[in-house]
Amino acid sequence: MTAARSDASRGAASAPAGPAGTADLPFEKALEELEGIVQRLEQGNVPLDESVAIYERGEALKRHCEALLQRAEARIQRITLGADGRAAGTAPLDVA
Repeated sequence: MTAARSDASRGAASAPAGPAGTADLPFEKALEELEGIVQRLEQGNVPLDESVAIYERGEALKRHCEALLQRAEARIQRITLGADGRAAGTAPLDVA
């Protein structure tokens, strides 16, 4: 476990679990912290109270990551081609 991941996962139980605790986190940092939480829970040597607390933090981080991904998807556009096959503009990406 890296020092950063260890620090993130150790601090997970004391960090705020609500939106205020995740709102400023960039995607990469939130995902790194979430991975640390998953690793700690999978090891199974975390006391029950702490397990519940870090699980709740993990849920908040998961929601935060999902929201950031949805915003990124909404910003992605596809290039539209004109009749001559050349780029003519952009349109929203249809991911459905």
